Amino acid sequence: DTRDSKAYHTSIVRIAWSLVVRLCLIGSDSFFILHSRACCSRIDRPIFDGFAMMPCQILGGPRAALSTRRSTVSNGSTVSTGSTGSTRSTRSTRSVTVVATHAQAGQSERSELALGQAKRRDVLKHATLLGAAAAGSTLFTPTLSAKANRLLSSDWEIINVPVDEGVVFLDVAFTGTDPLHGFLVGTRQTLLETFDGGRTWESRSVAAATDEGFNFRFNSIDFNGDEGWIVGKPSILLHSTDGGKNWERIPLSAKLPGVPQLVKALDGPGAAEMTTDQGAIYVTSNAALNWTAAVQETVDATLNRVVSSGISGASYYEGSFSTIQRSDAGEYLAVSARGNFFMSFQPGDTYWHPHNRPAPRRLQNMGFIGDNVWLTCKGGDLYTAPVEQLDNVDAFKQVKINSRGYGILDVKAVTKDVVIACGGGGSLWMSRDGGKTWKREKAADDIAANLYEITSSGGNTLIMGNDGVLLRYTGTFA
Repeated sequence: DTRDSKAYHTSIVRIAWSLVVRLCLIGSDSFFILHSRACCSRIDRPIFDGFAMMPCQILGGPRAALSTRRSTVSNGSTVSTGSTGSTRSTRSTRSVTVVATHAQAGQSERSELALGQAKRRDVLKHATLLGAAAAGSTLFTPTLSAKANRLLSSDWEIINVPVDEGVVFLDVAFTGTDPLHGFLVGTRQTLLETFDGGRTWESRSVAAATDEGFNFRFNSIDFNGDEGWIVGKPSILLHSTDGGKNWERIPLSAKLPGVPQLVKALDGPGAAEMTTDQGAIYVTSNAALNWTAAVQETVDATLNRVVSSGISGASYYEGSFSTIQRSDAGEYLAVSARGNFFMSFQPGDTYWHPHNRPAPRRLQNMGFIGDNVWLTCKGGDLYTAPVEQLDNVDAFKQVKINSRGYGILDVKAVTKDVVIACGGGGSLWMSRDGGKTWKREKAADDIAANLYEITSSGGNTLIMGNDGVLLRYTGTFA
């Protein structure tokens, strides 16, 4: 069957070329290229013809043995190769040319091919020449380049980040001395560095975090000038004074209540504030040599004391918060692990204050927008209220955002007027009037990921999503 024969020759050609590329890469001193002219028209005839007619002095070497061969192909046509190095073939629909690299002339069926031991430099030279020739063909050149950033619209792009599958991004911070220089942290001790505002990222390792063999989860990072702080789980605290070039590990007490969840670099050298998932807040002003507790009463003790004050769900407190947000003024909002109530903390207070949720659905997250707070519930509901009226559930007003049922996972004010919200299923919204009205950013609709964290500093706005998704805002907020 002619079709079966053509398919056979096609397979032989592809296998042979695969061997050529591999042998070229390892510096082999012998190659055999099978070239089926019947297949060239369907694959890439100019490329195959170029290799088939390449002088054997280039493919072979000065020690290639020469002989004369006459062989008969199955359809009766012949291929004749003489010692002059030229190849002549009688054309037919199934003519096959055999080019032997290290022998311009073929051998008879009863004789053995005589191959000389080529010098190493000749082998490398010939392999390099063949590799260069093959590199000119897109048919045989593997694609090894990294993925480029992908534009979603004129305002948004997806950043290609060099991380392993399954890594979860948790926080981003830029140094105070260079607004384009920043770091991204996450699970599996992920630490990435950028020098161009988040367009490109390079992986970094922290030697101080490898001593105990733990696979740390870096929860939070922050900078004041070139002084940076990182906290994570299991409990770890890292400190840098040179813009993240070097990180020193600072020991934490085994009696620390909870796991460090949030860190804030404060004004002044060596000043920072650290918060755990159990609501403990500690402040240092001497680079963590000493810490002062801002909260004098544990959350458990507070809830036991006020459990009869009408806080719904307080008795089901599981000992930790699911989310913690801090304002620039040092105010805190935290959602209980079950989402059935929330708590607040003001600078100068000695304990957390519990509050009832304003809606029957469970809470997902809370934060600050100027003088107001925002609150989201499961199902995509968004509420806002004045920060001084947290105890008044009627002060929370639902905002129309058209969430389409997707949960809203984070809200962030990036300027005085511009506020961004993100959520499940690649949902993304933007408000340009301080959160009063919202418009859906449809450019992110096709992203198969939940967007859960928004960061904005130094003019760089980034949104993190699961499966290593990182969005960057490229537009202007004017």
